[in-house]
Amino acid sequence: MLLAFSVAPSGIPADTAYAAAGNGDASVHDAVAAAVKIVRESGLPNQTDSMFTTIEGEWDEVFDVVKRATEAVGKFGSRVSLVIKADIRPGFSGELTAKVERLEGALNGSQA
Repeated sequence: MLLAFSVAPSGIPADTAYAAAGNGDASVHDAVAAAVKIVRESGLPNQTDSMFTTIEGEWDEVFDVVKRATEAVGKFGSRVSLVIKADIRPGFSGELTAKVERLEGALNGSQA
């Protein structure tokens, strides 16, 4: 399975010390960094771009990582927004890069 997700906090940070330190602005980079750190430490294949983080693995392991990443972001606000898109294709692996390679091949006129 490939799963792309985006997670962001909103509202007043649950950690009042974090808010008191002037960290209650509109930027969410610290929260996103906490989530991406969990993804990277999971050992699952992953990619992060400006909008989503995509991870590849089996259903239970992927959703465990998403849950832990979402919980980490929850410390930065009173609410969390989570967007998920999944490509569930049993029996396939390496699709994080293979799908892009097939697309590039089609763009270059070659057959995959």
